[in-house]
Amino acid sequence: MKRVAVSIDDIFKRHIPGPSHVETPERLTAIYDAIQVNFREDELVKLPLRRAEEDILLLNHTEELVRLIETTSHGKGYFSLDPDTVTCPESYEVASYAAGSLLELADNIIRGDVDNGFCLIRPPGHHAEEDRAMGFCLFNNVAICARYIQKTYNMDRIMIVDFDLHHGNGTQRSFYDDDSVFYFSTHQYPYYPGTGALDERGSGKGQGFTLNCPLSAGCDDSDFAAIMRDVFMQAARSYRPEFIIVSAGFDTYIHDPLGGMNVTGKGFSAMGYALKEAAEEVCDGRLLFSLEGGYSMKGLKEGVVGILKVLLERPQDTEEVTMVKEFFKNAAPHNKGARSLIASISIE
Repeated sequence: MKRVAVSIDDIFKRHIPGPSHVETPERLTAIYDAIQVNFREDELVKLPLRRAEEDILLLNHTEELVRLIETTSHGKGYFSLDPDTVTCPESYEVASYAAGSLLELADNIIRGDVDNGFCLIRPPGHHAEEDRAMGFCLFNNVAICARYIQKTYNMDRIMIVDFDLHHGNGTQRSFYDDDSVFYFSTHQYPYYPGTGALDERGSGKGQGFTLNCPLSAGCDDSDFAAIMRDVFMQAARSYRPEFIIVSAGFDTYIHDPLGGMNVTGKGFSAMGYALKEAAEEVCDGRLLFSLEGGYSMKGLKEGVVGILKVLLERPQDTEEVTMVKEFFKNAAPHNKGARSLIASISIE
């Protein structure tokens, strides 16, 4: 059985972005409860809390943005950074610990203390740009982690994979002209935030190191599994990253209130399987998941539990994981747009 770590702590519930906001602490309650039901306490390695200090946040963000978010901790009530992105007095601290959880997991993976893991945290991060908080996101957790790994371990090739419903504009912008980070995204398009077209492939020395898979609403398990097999796997083999970081959003779930996709737990498990297989093939299994979106409690539970089962390789899950593996290998895309996308992308 693999050594799989998780970042789980009630501190991540203390970020309250308004009284009726969809990015609610109950998202984590649903996930944490599902983990208690499906896994023994000794089956997952629980990581200690770690705060990303200002110098780490500045690896990806401007001092002005960090200062702005920090100042919201001194007031009372809510502070609106944009129409969708609201803080409370504890948000800066919580967001700092959220970013820090990825650093702690990355260190554990690279040292060999664990094989892989999942940061089950909030607020999410992939919309946060260098100088702007947006789309429920304060700091870009995965971008900070990539810069930290590069600085600390002198790694030249990091791959960020984003399967959230929404395109990770902040992550793309962070590395658009950089060939040391390959950004791969599947997302509903056109949709918020409006970025992520197929022809957005990077610029300068980063040309060709961004790969977007924009998809129309209605794509299902087979479509996503086929894209991961026929596009992502080829990109990973071509780029050969030293570490894979995943922005794991579960808002492509069939009943998610913000989405228009038809993914079920089987589809999330298949994506987790693809990512694990790629990591084991190209980067000694170094693989880190970080929670992004997902606003159906059932979708969050099914998605996270399914991926953890794939990562753990428990004997009692062998039959279930074998079915996921066979589905992944034989998946044929149903959606016309997905078929066309797969046919149009060539990996050099």
